[in-house]
Amino acid sequence: MDVQTSLNTMIKILLVEDNEDNRDMLSRRLERKNFIVSLAVDGQDGVDKALVEQPDLILMDMSLPIMDGWQATKTLKAKPETANIPVIALTAHAMSSDREKAIEAGCDDYDTKPVDFPRLLEKIAKLTS
Repeated sequence: MDVQTSLNTMIKILLVEDNEDNRDMLSRRLERKNFIVSLAVDGQDGVDKALVEQPDLILMDMSLPIMDGWQATKTLKAKPETANIPVIALTAHAMSSDREKAIEAGCDDYDTKPVDFPRLLEKIAKLTS
């Protein structure tokens, strides 16, 4: 086991994703890299779980029911107890204005779907190191 893989065992990621297939695939891939993964199925669930679980990083789908990812991120960044948790926006919207919108909402980084897993791992590493 390399050093990076062993370090990942302490990193807890909250994956906020309403699509069951995407949630299942991405969570299994992250767990294989020894991340601890918690799941939320909508924006409100994501906010609630982030407040309770205090993850090291949040992967936030932007197109969510109940509360969308934009509002969920704004809500988390406005709360002192979750304001410093890095958020990576995950979205099928790949226009430059979508990236700007994600950063304005408080996201620390942005990635497009379908997820390029090696690129996502680099972004996670950068935000959790």
